[in-house]
This record gives sequence, structure tokens and C-alpha cells, in this order.
Amino acid sequence: MLLTGAMALAGCAKDTGGGGSAGGGGNGPCQLSAPPPGAPAAPTSATTTEQMPPPNASAMRVGVAFDIGGRGDASFNDASIAGLDRAKADMGLGETKELDAGAGEPEDAKQTRLRQLAREGFNPVIAVGYAYADALKLVAPEFPGTKFAIIDEQVDGVPNVTPLVFAEEQGSFLAGVVAAHKSKNCHIGFVGGVQTPLIQKFEAGFEAGAKAAAPDIKIENEYLTPAGDFSGFQDPNKGSEVATGQLEAGADVIYHAAGASGKGVFGAVKGAGAQAIGVDSDQYNQPTVAEYKDVIISSMLKRIDLAVYDYIAAVARNDLSTVPKKFDVAIDGVTYSTSGGKIDDLKTTLDAYKAAIANGQIQVPDKP
Repeated sequence: MLLTGAMALAGCAKDTGGGGSAGGGGNGPCQLSAPPPGAPAAPTSATTTEQMPPPNASAMRVGVAFDIGGRGDASFNDASIAGLDRAKADMGLGETKELDAGAGEPEDAKQTRLRQLAREGFNPVIAVGYAYADALKLVAPEFPGTKFAIIDEQVDGVPNVTPLVFAEEQGSFLAGVVAAHKSKNCHIGFVGGVQTPLIQKFEAGFEAGAKAAAPDIKIENEYLTPAGDFSGFQDPNKGSEVATGQLEAGADVIYHAAGASGKGVFGAVKGAGAQAIGVDSDQYNQPTVAEYKDVIISSMLKRIDLAVYDYIAAVARNDLSTVPKKFDVAIDGVTYSTSGGKIDDLKTTLDAYKAAIANGQIQVPDKP
């Protein structure tokens, strides 16, 4: 009953569009709810690929079409690179080629990148980000002998495209629990890069987790750009501006899902002496945001590295059936980081929530 009530409250937090806040809070530390009682230990089952010896991928040539931000974004794209690097170390992966996306580029630029990689014989070709969905619908049928994968999108009706999708809302729920427990005045913030259904999954899970842990918490939320304007993932200045507004409103823990714009969020948080939660990669350990590591208390780990690694292994084995349908908390496809030791005191609490999600005791919403 306690959990049901907490989740009902979580559902009350609504996105106001361009920005807004939900809930009360702001009057000292949160009055915290007890974590889920009696939940068994959170499962840590490996994916099917990780249960088998690594295959030999030395003859494979893998092409990667990056999302905006590319290598060095300390987030989404760098997580995919980590998967490639692990495949090189474990499987002897042969040649790889990376192509960058440009801010504000026309749609056909994505098609051009995918075609270039396929024509040059790279197989498989991995498209990093849902922005490639329409391009793949056109390009993949032109190269039926080439295997394609896309991160964060389901492309139906194209048999040579494998989706690599995640339960972002589940990992973000855990980030919300962290924020509620670490906020000194029960007032937190969410900064989204682009207002799309994908990023709204992060917002929905974050708000649900915060409300489950502290029903009266106040939550600021704002997006850097509307749907269709992908510059929100590569605008640190705007990230800083929006985060500063949330901090001035009283938020003292901010979670971002804004790609390279998160650097600006971290900068604003550090300047205010507040705390931040990273996304996708373990941002505490990312060199490109190392100057902000002292304020990064955790990151929501979206294991894009695991998905890329599993997919490459599956292609090497010629058995795509081993790729999980969704990377969720049950297989540690989404989870939380503890680097820096700033949330060590919350591990038992977080694992109780994590187990309750994995076992179906908590259903996390994927829409604000």
C-alpha cells in the first residue's frame, strides 16, 4: 500500500512544456519514505552474450555513425565507444570507422553517412541515436547483405536492422531516489536536451523516483530545445543558463539528460556549490568533465557500451537472437554509479528500489 501511494504521487508530477516545477518542498531536507520492504536482492543476471566465451571478431569491420556531440561528449557517444573498445580487447575486433554528425545538418546527411559505411564494406553498421531512424528505413533496404543496428529506436519492417533499446525510465527512477535523499532543501531539478518522447522517459522516471522517496519534493524541469531542434544536445552555454535558473529557484541537486550540454549544467552546479547527477556514462570518471567531478554524486548508467558489445558479439556468432529485447535493470542495462563514494550510504536503499522495479513491484512510468 505504501508503494502504491508513493507511485500515485509520482504520477502527479507533470511536465509543463518549456519549463516548470511540480510539488512542494523547499523547506529543509525531505521527509523520506521507507524503501520497498521485503524486496529480494536486485538481480544482476548477465546478458546471454556475457554468459558465453567471447567470439573471434578479428575479421569484422564495424562502422559507427555518431549522434551530435560525437567522440568526447562524455555521455551518449562515448558510451558507444566504450563498447567498441571492449570488443577490441575481448574479441580482437578488427577495423572500425567513426563518422560524426553535424549540428543542424540536413536529414540526408545521415543517409549519406550510413551509405558511405555500407559501401566501404563495414558490416555491421551501428547508428548511434534515434535521429537515424528515418535514414535507416531508406538506406538499410538498399544494402540487404549489411547488418545495421540503431540505438534508442525500433525500426519496424526492415529485417536487417536490430534495435538496441533501454528502460531509461527505470535508471532515472534510481537517480530520482538519489536526488531526494541528497537534497538539503527538498528541491531538485531536471534538464533535458531536446523535448522528445525518449528524453521524456528520463524526466518521467526521475520524477517518479523522487516522489516515491519523498512525496513532497519540489521538482524543476526544463528542456533546452523543442523536438526537431537537436542543438539541445550540444549547447553547454544553454545548459548552464537553464541550470542556473533552476538553482536560483532553489534546486540543489540537478539531473541532466542533455548530452554534451551537460557540461554547462555541471559548470553551473559547481559555481553554485550544489550537486549534480550525470547520465549515460559514469561521468565522474569522464576526462572531458573531470573539472566538475567533485559535484557529480552519481550517474544514471545507460549501458550503451553493453548493448554495442552484445550486438557485435551476436553478429560475430551470426546469432542475433542473443541480443536482449530491452536493456533494463534486470540485466543491469540501466543502473547507477557509485564512483567517488558520495552515495555509498544509499546503496542498500537504491538496491531495494532496484529489486522492486526488476521484480515488477514498482511499475515506472515512461511519460511525464
